[in-house]
Amino acid sequence: MSEPLGHPPLREVIARHGLDARHSLGQHFLLDANLTARIARAAGDLAGRHVIEVGPGPGGLTRALLETGAASVVAVEIDRRAVAAAGELAALSEGRLTVVEADAMRIDLRDLVPSPRQIVANLPYNVASPMLVRWLRQAAAYERMTLMFQKEVAERIAAAPGTEAYGRLSVLAGWICDTHIALRLPPAAFVPPPKVWSAVVVLTPHAEQPPPALFATMERLTAAAFGQRRKMLRGALKPLGGEALLARADIAPERRAETLSIAEFDRLARLL
Repeated sequence: MSEPLGHPPLREVIARHGLDARHSLGQHFLLDANLTARIARAAGDLAGRHVIEVGPGPGGLTRALLETGAASVVAVEIDRRAVAAAGELAALSEGRLTVVEADAMRIDLRDLVPSPRQIVANLPYNVASPMLVRWLRQAAAYERMTLMFQKEVAERIAAAPGTEAYGRLSVLAGWICDTHIALRLPPAAFVPPPKVWSAVVVLTPHAEQPPPALFATMERLTAAAFGQRRKMLRGALKPLGGEALLARADIAPERRAETLSIAEFDRLARLL
C-alpha cells in the first residue's frame, strides 16, 4: 500500500524530526501501511467513533486511523519529536486529528473525547501492561480497545485457565472483556526490529462492569493467588482468609491459581 495522498514517506518524517526510536521510551515503529491498515480494521467499524491513539511515533497507525470513518482521532504522545511529526499530520487532517503532548499514564483518556470511544494503539512495550490494567479499571467508558503488545504478553492476556500463560493479566482482562488475538507480527515488521514477536489483542468490554471497589479487590486477590504460582491456594491466599475463604467459595484449598476459572475468581472476589 502506498502512502496516502499528500503524506510524505514515514522514513522521511523520521529523518526530518530526528525520530530515532528510543529504548527508554519502548519505541518500535510500524511503517508498513498494509499492516497499520490491518490493525485499524481489527478495531471494527470506526465510523462515528472517537479514537484515542497512544504513542503514535512517526504516525503510521495514525494515518491508517484517519483513513477510516472515525469521527476524530486524538494522538497522545510523550516524545516531543513525535509530537512535532504528528502536528504536521494534524495540519493535513481537516480538523479530525488532535495531538496531545502528555504521559498517557498520568492523564484520564476519558476526558479527551466523547462517547463512543475506542483506544487503538501500538503501545510502548515498557509500560504496556500497567496501561492495560489502568484502562481495564475504566472499561465501561470504552467500546473497544485494540492494542499491540509483545506476543508473550498478548498470549497471557488472552490465555485460558489451565494453560502455562494463564495468570493475573488473563483473569483481569477476561473478567472485564471478551478478548482475542487478531494478528501476530514478526520483529522485521518494525523499525528498529524488537527481539520478540508482537501481537494485537482486541478487548471488547462486557456490558456489565464491576464497581471500582470490587475491581480493586480482584487486583489484590489475583496478585496474591499468582504471586507464588507453585503454592497451593491455602498458602497463597492465607493473608486474605486462606482455607476459610476457600471453603466459603467451595474451592478445594489444594488447588493452584492457574486451575481456577474466571467465574471462580469472581466468586472469591465478591466474598472478599
